Amino acid sequence: MKYFVISLIVFAVNLLPAFGPPTWTLLVVARLDWHLDVVALVVLGVVAAGAGRFFLAHGARMLRSKFSARYRDNLASVERRLLRRPSRMFVLFALFVLSPLPSAQLFGAAGLLEFRIIPLTAAFMLGRVVTYALYLAAATAADQRFGQAFHHFWGSPWSITLQAVFLVGLAALPVLPWRRSTVTPVEPRAGR
Repeated sequence: MKYFVISLIVFAVNLLPAFGPPTWTLLVVARLDWHLDVVALVVLGVVAAGAGRFFLAHGARMLRSKFSARYRDNLASVERRLLRRPSRMFVLFALFVLSPLPSAQLFGAAGLLEFRIIPLTAAFMLGRVVTYALYLAAATAADQRFGQAFHHFWGSPWSITLQAVFLVGLAALPVLPWRRSTVTPVEPRAGR
């Protein structure tokens, strides 16, 4: 049941066009809290993330018809320029494998540009096999070596209080008065 739950969470997060947590963090938390098998987590994480991004791109494609004709013409111009040379498609494919950019925006753009989504999703999944495996292996090794210390620290009342204070401070940032003062500085008088 836990494997199904984490797969569903990963799928749902990868449907988000922005502001979702990185998938590897969800998998690491599932590994550390539920002690799930690393190989199963990598496979399920890759499949669920790939499916989520695939449907995200298709959702973006469905929205394309809602844009103005001028905007659609601009998108078509970008498509032609990117598809003109095969080397550009190779770079695009590599970008989906080893992307330093957030993948949600890449898949949104791929959907809007009407690129073939299946090869891009396959490239994304190929890259994620490696990254998820590395993150989960590192988290497992850290948990075996420092697990007790981390669990003791993060579960302590001081740690929970500190995290709550940080969250309140973060929530207060938008409502704080950020305007500059309109008071003009007083010029010093010339010597007497």
